[in-house]
Amino acid sequence: MFKHFGFIACLPLVALAAETEQQPVVAEDTKPLGFISVDDLRQQRDGEQKWGIAAVMRSASIPYATESVVEDSTVSSFVPMMFYQGNRLFINGTEGGLNLYREQDWEVNALIRMHFIDIPSSFQNEIGGDTADFGLQYKYRWDENYYTDFELLSDPDGRFSSQFSIGGDYQFDDWRILPKASLLWKDSDYNSYYYGLNFEDISSGVDLRVGSAFSYHVTSNLYLLGGAYARYFDSNTRDSALVSDNWQGEGYLGFGFFNDAKKPRKSSISNKPYLRVAHGWATPSNIGEIFSGNRVKDEYNNQLTSFFYGHPLTDELFGFPLDIYLTPGFVWHWSSDVQSSTQEYIMAIKAYYTFTWPVQWRFGVAEGLSYVNRITYIEQSEMDRKGYEPSKLLNYLDFSFDVNLGDLFNHKPLDSVWFGYSLHHRSAIFESASQFGRIKGGSNYNTVYVQFDF
Repeated sequence: MFKHFGFIACLPLVALAAETEQQPVVAEDTKPLGFISVDDLRQQRDGEQKWGIAAVMRSASIPYATESVVEDSTVSSFVPMMFYQGNRLFINGTEGGLNLYREQDWEVNALIRMHFIDIPSSFQNEIGGDTADFGLQYKYRWDENYYTDFELLSDPDGRFSSQFSIGGDYQFDDWRILPKASLLWKDSDYNSYYYGLNFEDISSGVDLRVGSAFSYHVTSNLYLLGGAYARYFDSNTRDSALVSDNWQGEGYLGFGFFNDAKKPRKSSISNKPYLRVAHGWATPSNIGEIFSGNRVKDEYNNQLTSFFYGHPLTDELFGFPLDIYLTPGFVWHWSSDVQSSTQEYIMAIKAYYTFTWPVQWRFGVAEGLSYVNRITYIEQSEMDRKGYEPSKLLNYLDFSFDVNLGDLFNHKPLDSVWFGYSLHHRSAIFESASQFGRIKGGSNYNTVYVQFDF
């Protein structure tokens, strides 16, 4: 269902790549006003950034009349989340966007939000996973606690919806509470597709959604996350033969790593931005086989070339020296005898641990999202063997090990250059994630790279 997602995925790559030029430090929480510009994107904050990474379980009631087919009344999904707040680019868990215009009290944003389709998990792979809504958002802040926003959104096939919300943001010691009430208008195409399932025409209508999210600061960078919401369907949806409930409930609970709220963010950090260029070869082997040395070569020699930018976020976690980056990437999958060339877009958070023995080495691991325009051969062949429908959107992992060339050759001009190995991995988290189509499996590429700090 993410078939038109590629052009949206390019937006954060362009925005972050433009932020590489070093500029004077911007004051805490100061953001540029007016229209977005190249100068805004080039403003580089040398200090610690607002960031986070989390893992939650989301559960929702199933509103459809499926009792005669399955016994499930709820469906659950594992949802990895990333968080980042820059001058213009923002990522907030299951949504992200780009600020287009800002004044002191209001702003206009380009927005994309994950759209969960809460059907029984046994049907999820056949349907093809969740989808996304994208469009424009107007947000007005009344004060530091209250805001209203209005959104006009469309799914990839032009089914429109809009949302008007009133929300709050309250801090009580270690608790942060985020109540929200929304009216959601959906056009007839939207209702007919998502609730009539293309078997029944349902006229447009307005839903009511109320609830709250929360976070609890456990210690240092560790937080607990949760939330609960209730949605009351419009009368046309309630009257549908395919919808059995007037209400739908959803909730989520998990944990995450964020800036320590009890410490001011650092005005400067030690890690620098980087550019990484890699080339890799596909393998049908899984991660365990690869790391145990039992990998098998792809008989068709499928290859990729990737480019990643590393945007520094912080240089520590729980007081431990870790260089952490937001890292968007672009990947070119080369054509071969069994596939045409295709493109892949990645957004991830990556952590590096550096040690000296007797030169500088680093271990790295990244977690994020990956979207491909067309399914690659190595992935399609595995899905065919296992009987799954593939998903263009999957979870992304990167495991790397590299060495500093300046140390290795005792040549100071190479101090900012690293050479190493990385495993480029796409998968769907063992059928636990509806947004990835309830798939087990994916693809792996062994890559070598050169990385330049600057």
